[in-house]
Amino acid sequence: MERLIFDRLVEHCRQEGLIVAGGKQRTDSTHVISAVRDLNRLELAGESVRAALEALATAAPTWLGQAMPVAELELRYAARAGSWRLPVSKTKRDRLAEVYGQDALALLHALHAPDAPVWLREIEAVQLLRQVFLQTYYVHTDARGREVARKREAEVDGVPPGHLRLASPYDPHARWSAKGDELFWCGYKVHLTETCGDGTDDDAGTRPRSPNLITDVATTVATAPDVTATAGIQHRLTERQVKPGEHYLDSGYPSAAGEGIAMITPLLADHSRQARAAEGFDKSAFRIDWTARQVRCPEGRTSAGWYPVQQHGHDAIVIEFARSHCSSCQSRDKCTTAARGNRMLTLRPRELHETVAAARAEQKTDAWQAKYALRAGVEGTINQALDVTGLRRARYRGLPKVSLQHAYSATAINVIRLDAHWAEGPRPPRNSRLTRLAHQRAA
Repeated sequence: MERLIFDRLVEHCRQEGLIVAGGKQRTDSTHVISAVRDLNRLELAGESVRAALEALATAAPTWLGQAMPVAELELRYAARAGSWRLPVSKTKRDRLAEVYGQDALALLHALHAPDAPVWLREIEAVQLLRQVFLQTYYVHTDARGREVARKREAEVDGVPPGHLRLASPYDPHARWSAKGDELFWCGYKVHLTETCGDGTDDDAGTRPRSPNLITDVATTVATAPDVTATAGIQHRLTERQVKPGEHYLDSGYPSAAGEGIAMITPLLADHSRQARAAEGFDKSAFRIDWTARQVRCPEGRTSAGWYPVQQHGHDAIVIEFARSHCSSCQSRDKCTTAARGNRMLTLRPRELHETVAAARAEQKTDAWQAKYALRAGVEGTINQALDVTGLRRARYRGLPKVSLQHAYSATAINVIRLDAHWAEGPRPPRNSRLTRLAHQRAA
């Protein structure tokens, strides 16, 4: 239902011929900042206890007053975490983390006691407290037989991966994520897909034949790779009968095309040491004989092993060269620095390998670069959405509500563009006040 208005408008534009199947479309994503405060791991532990206590004080005040020492807890959790200065010394901070952990453990034990109402455990703040506690603390038994909550150490106890790690007790879907070395945020991602015509004017030469309209908007958690969004985008476009003929994507998206769709996107670069340094022998320097299941290196040596394997749930082929050949090779320094002394390659299955190799060769051509340049226009759509609708900052908490916000934002951009398209006559260019004053003075 949160997409109803957006879908109805897209369907109307399709019926009016403003959006046609088989045209060109482009997709890009941008980060979205959540509507919760940034918390470090210590603040998160304390605020999660506070959020659960506040929820229980509202839902079951009598039970909470009998099960927990509320007078003592009030001293620690009346004010929200982060509203006062945390201890500076590591010793005091570790001690505070232990206190938060023991309070959380005591509260969870009380909630799971036989005489505790079962429905209390279903309160969202209580469920989030349990998740934060499991992600932050390790429970062990001390020398006196007591259960003690100790803060997890990444090197010893391990920590959950980023896509599972909670960032706030008030937004269960907000996640910390990073892009490159400079961008680090807590929140979501939004993916916008729009039509992209070639700019041909109508007979009067006053405006484009049809405006560029947003045909799909998708919101994901911040840690979701862009590659996971493409399948859903293609499925929704197909359902609306606006499936593109050519789809232009950023390099974060996959290059595999759906049925009847040409994906125009640069492949991720070869991350091998030789490829990154632009010297030595990368995979493209080796000759592969798929029929004989052998690989020949640039120095003419033939591989000694061909091993089909499964890596991260995908088929792969591991190629091994003999140590005796590699150790005496005059080009060994250009090929490998492995401690084993011999070169090994990991290949995709033949069809996928050849497709990737052909695509990487094609994307170096001027013709491909000129075609891919059309994708850059979606950056303007993202900027318009940021300026007009405040797309960059979530107004609500939780993925369903943030998705609703983005669906309305995309609808608003389409309405603005339709209004400009249907307006009578070309719109005058925008001039600054300084420019208008200069013209007046000149007249």
